[in-house]
Amino acid sequence: MQSVKVGYSLLFTLISKHNYSSSGHFRALACSHGTISSACGAHPMSTTAQPVVIRIPRHMQEQVENVKQVRGKNKVNTIKAGKLLIKSKNPELNQSAGYTLGKFEQPHLSSKGWKYNKSFGDYFTVNNTQRTPPFVTEIQDEEGDKLKEKSKPITFHNLHLCPDLVEALGKNNITRPTTVQLQTIPKLLKGYNILCAAETGSGKTLSYLLPVIHKLQAEKAADSESIETTPRIRSVIIVPSRELADQVSAVARRLCGPFGLMVKTVGGGKGVGNIKLAFTKGPPDVLVATPGALVKALRRRYLDLGELRFMVVDEADTMFDPSFSGMLESILAQTRVACDPSETRGPGPTRKAQLVVVGATFPGGVGEVLSQVTDLGSMVTIKSKNLHFLMPHVKQTFLKVRGADKLLELHQALKAAEQDKAGVLVFCNRASTVNWLGYSLEDMGLRHVRLQGEMPASLRAGIFHSFQKGQVDVLICTDIASRGLDTQRVCLVVNYDFPESHTDYIHRAGRVGRAGSVEDGEVLSFVTHPWDVELVQKIETAARRRTSLPGMESSIRKPEPKAAEEEEEEGLPY
Repeated sequence: MQSVKVGYSLLFTLISKHNYSSSGHFRALACSHGTISSACGAHPMSTTAQPVVIRIPRHMQEQVENVKQVRGKNKVNTIKAGKLLIKSKNPELNQSAGYTLGKFEQPHLSSKGWKYNKSFGDYFTVNNTQRTPPFVTEIQDEEGDKLKEKSKPITFHNLHLCPDLVEALGKNNITRPTTVQLQTIPKLLKGYNILCAAETGSGKTLSYLLPVIHKLQAEKAADSESIETTPRIRSVIIVPSRELADQVSAVARRLCGPFGLMVKTVGGGKGVGNIKLAFTKGPPDVLVATPGALVKALRRRYLDLGELRFMVVDEADTMFDPSFSGMLESILAQTRVACDPSETRGPGPTRKAQLVVVGATFPGGVGEVLSQVTDLGSMVTIKSKNLHFLMPHVKQTFLKVRGADKLLELHQALKAAEQDKAGVLVFCNRASTVNWLGYSLEDMGLRHVRLQGEMPASLRAGIFHSFQKGQVDVLICTDIASRGLDTQRVCLVVNYDFPESHTDYIHRAGRVGRAGSVEDGEVLSFVTHPWDVELVQKIETAARRRTSLPGMESSIRKPEPKAAEEEEEEGLPY
């Protein structure tokens, strides 16, 4: 009886290995002792090995087929004919651009197992699915050729800007406004306070500079008939870094030149003497300043904001950060901000300033600060359609790599970009990493420049300008170079250290594929740590679902009323 049990166990082992369930018959060779033969009815004393036929019940065959079908249903085919949206090292995890995930369908992530050591060397790429940036205006031809013949491209003339200003734009090869500029410029010309939330590289700087210059030149022409005894500063643009201040000033000077408007820049790190020097020839028409330098100038009474016409806060996600919010509050407290468009008109002393807040994301403290100087309900919010989405015109690759191998991977990427003479930005999370990586690339013979916040102002001056002019092709930097800086010549962004938040990733990736760029560019990210993987999985999920990145804010939250609570606390006996 024991030999029969052994024979059956051997038989079912063969069945599970060879999957012969469809035939209904299985043949097994009898062992030399004839154990299986005897179990099947053969003579126990027979010593000749004979094949034995064993029949499998039909219900067992049906069970095996059911298991096959259930296993097959779990594999969802996400690949269709056409271009791939997600290209993975494992082809089974590819996803076509024409495939759309269901509402309750869970995506199969290429980065699912990236927290384990065996995943080093794995990668996936989010391909660019369109050639033109989504913020570039195009002629709609959905109704046919007749519309195509009659339609004309929208230009800056349609926005009712003064002809000299439009001509100055044309000299800089800027002829057609972006979607953000189409929405923002008319509202600012009408006197509204604006909250502009749009993706990086969509032309937000011109969206507030053009209305400011248009109104200033019109006001200057009206005031030329009367003698102005006490000139006042009329517009202030606050930016978080000296490099961005220099960039905005350069654009403003080119546009203000035909009207004789004075543009000055005030940045930190150069001493109070340089700040005072900016106001020796009188208050400028347009002042571009960093928060720290502007606070110093106000404390020493180098300028007065009493008759200000425009207050612009650029890169709001950084400006309302706790490191800057205190200084920003003190600046806004000295500004008479209008609560209605009618307050921006009338005689000089009675006019109030328009408030413009520009950024891609808005931290929670924005509402609390702005509610102290203006009515939040009066602010017009302009939000981009593709805000917080991955840019569809930029290729983005994620590579799981060991920390010790990142330098070699970077060297290969830089050598490939060196042949194309393209600009490359390499981002690190720490200033010490920037310095160490710079020394390592010097040993490898790669020419580059470095930019990080701990550098003294004398060393930082001109570094980014030399990179913009093409004197150097590689810039190693921290996130100081990811906010607002115009990098039209950059074709590759390398995240040597993966960014610490979705906001940082959006700003870094936004250095390529900008308005006016010749090429769309590419982003290469090195993923090393387990906490990096968590962010990557959220980014990949958003890419597969074609949704915005989670946890990003683009609107102002009204502060909760605290006055009633404070009154109750004051009335309590102690």
